[in-house]
Amino acid sequence: MATTAATGALPPSFPSVKTKDHHSGIGFVKSLDFVRVSDLNRMKSRKTKISVMIRNSNTGQDIIDELQQSSSQGTPLLVPRQRYCESLNKTVRRKTRTVMVGNVALGSDHPIRVQTMNTTDTKDVSATVQQVMKIADEGADIVRITVQGKKEADACFEIKNSLVQKNYNIPLVADIHFAPSIALRVAECFDKIRVNPGNFADRRAQFEKLVYTEEDYQKELEHIEQVFTPLVEKCKKYGRALRIGTNHGSLSDRIMSYYGDSPRGMVESAFEFARICRKLDFHNFVFSMKASNPVVMVQAYRLLVSEMYLQGWDYPLHLGVTEAGEGEDGRMKSAIGIGTLLQDGLGDTIRVSLTEPPEEEIDPCRKLANLGMRASKLQSGVEPFEEKHRHYFDFQRRSGQLPVQKEGEEVDYRGALHRDGSVLMSVSLDQLKAPEKLYKSLAAKLVVGMPFKDLATVDSILLRQLPPIDDHDARLALKRLIDISMGVITPLAEQLAKPLPNAIVLLTLKQLSIGAHKLLPQGTRFVVSVRGDEPFEELQILKDIDPTMILHDIPHMEDKVSRVHAARRLFEFLTDNSLNFPVIHHIQFQNGINRDDLVIGAGANAGALLVDGLGDGLLLEAPDKDFDFLRDTSFNLLQGCRMRNTKTEYVSCPSCGRTLFDLQEISAEIREKTSHLPGVSIAIMGCIVNGPGEMADADFGYVGGAPGKIDLYVGKTVVKRGIAMEHATNALIELIKEHGRWVDPPTED
Repeated sequence: MATTAATGALPPSFPSVKTKDHHSGIGFVKSLDFVRVSDLNRMKSRKTKISVMIRNSNTGQDIIDELQQSSSQGTPLLVPRQRYCESLNKTVRRKTRTVMVGNVALGSDHPIRVQTMNTTDTKDVSATVQQVMKIADEGADIVRITVQGKKEADACFEIKNSLVQKNYNIPLVADIHFAPSIALRVAECFDKIRVNPGNFADRRAQFEKLVYTEEDYQKELEHIEQVFTPLVEKCKKYGRALRIGTNHGSLSDRIMSYYGDSPRGMVESAFEFARICRKLDFHNFVFSMKASNPVVMVQAYRLLVSEMYLQGWDYPLHLGVTEAGEGEDGRMKSAIGIGTLLQDGLGDTIRVSLTEPPEEEIDPCRKLANLGMRASKLQSGVEPFEEKHRHYFDFQRRSGQLPVQKEGEEVDYRGALHRDGSVLMSVSLDQLKAPEKLYKSLAAKLVVGMPFKDLATVDSILLRQLPPIDDHDARLALKRLIDISMGVITPLAEQLAKPLPNAIVLLTLKQLSIGAHKLLPQGTRFVVSVRGDEPFEELQILKDIDPTMILHDIPHMEDKVSRVHAARRLFEFLTDNSLNFPVIHHIQFQNGINRDDLVIGAGANAGALLVDGLGDGLLLEAPDKDFDFLRDTSFNLLQGCRMRNTKTEYVSCPSCGRTLFDLQEISAEIREKTSHLPGVSIAIMGCIVNGPGEMADADFGYVGGAPGKIDLYVGKTVVKRGIAMEHATNALIELIKEHGRWVDPPTED
């Protein structure tokens, strides 16, 4: 075994870890801080074992990480904390070059562009033209069209000419998979070509572990260059743009064998193509790193940008969560992934991929673009602070200490929070007038009128006003909730004026500082509301108390204070001081907010923290919004962040010209029959392009295999082929039953 010591750099023998040049993979810089990144570059020789010692020259501390596994298994590395955005304490848009897509400019000097994708059969020129016109009329800046064969490529010339004749100059993007020759053809008429590095030159993934020597791997890279170079040269000739668009679900076997099915593999896959562009002095391209899992998607984009910073590259980003689904679920997943990156100033064009007509994607897409533009214009944030603990590139959840029962307590407080993520709801006095209706709204089970907690029951409630002491019915309703270990939180003034036995009292930081909590009986449980942007001196009082939880709350009208950055600052303080209090993200929306705005606002603000493992739950308030809607949105957000799973998870593609069945109709049918299976995930894919790969996160898959025929998968493995569509949904249910994952739908009480 070879052992190498280095100061600020890794040895040349460590493949793809070199200094800043166009051949390098992961970059490396001197830094005071090191962070473990679990999915970084795999060793490129299965025959070599290397022990790498990195010496931090600033501190003299030796950091040693033994690399004892073969390349295909992979192993964590210790690398410096890398920059992935312009600022850690405020939203500053990342500076990029301008890339021209037809007459539309992409980059940091321009608005965040909105785009979507046609769902028509590309060979149907009339239908495709009509849909493009409708999309343009809805305000999209760019539209993408699938081009899978020669007939579709020929149709593209007619589509372009027809649109020009109708005075529609919206840039058109060709979506290419598996077909370099088709890309060359359509580059003569469309404004931009999207290539998928996972399948442009590599064969379709078979999910096989491949063994490569350095020589073998280099030959593969030479093959990619041979196949890709003609397209780059043609784009230069015609003034076209390229999107190097990696999908988590369609990485090649070669990449997965080296880097795993990981963000690291996604970035390296794209960089192989980008290096060819740069070698040919072609720079009119953008990157994308899409995944159906928002956590993976965020990590991949961050890793991509950190690598670009180290290389000195400034290419724009196309953001998207692929196969997000439909309705509020799809909007929420997109808001979590896209919104998180926009809050850090990343993103130059976005698409919200929904299993809906493409024009329905434009409004949520525009809302997210406006959110990003506004945050960067205001440079929303907090005063500078040192961030040492947040994990940018791998998910590590900070789990707050759940309530522990204390000696002498009359009731069980342990259910006030849930280990996988908590949902709190604000309840009014009016709701207490109809206790059974309230219990149902809280998603509690009822047995002879008595509430019991269920899988998706609200964990705690906030009661801003307590009922009068003589309102025995309302107080009995609250007692029954407390008896099932539901926390009942009420403000200090209310508790002092109208004491409710065993209530949890809400205090502000100011009330704590003047000792107001000492007015309460000894042993009273309490919650503290904190902004996160207070001077650290004011936060010091948290070190002297033991709250059941903290509510992080920034008033919605404070535009210049970023909720995300204030919360990150709060978590730094808590971690620095070894304070493991649970933190609930409390968002109070203004009256009259649109439902989509609420979903997107919650996803982009609370979701941006939860995807980094920061936070233990949610309290969403909107006085004029339906109670059930707020509760469902909260649970959807937790599930979208891969925390608390309370219903069936769907990975559903947005449809395109490749789709072999009516995705919206079939998706609705499958959801209707399977939505009651928490812990089960089902992928509904219109074709095979991303099917098996995106189903890495799914237990079962329903994939279009041929017109009118469906293939069923368990994980990445096809188990039944060519099922007639009219029987496919029932066959899927039978497959779920065969694997012991089916339960009958619940019956109404």
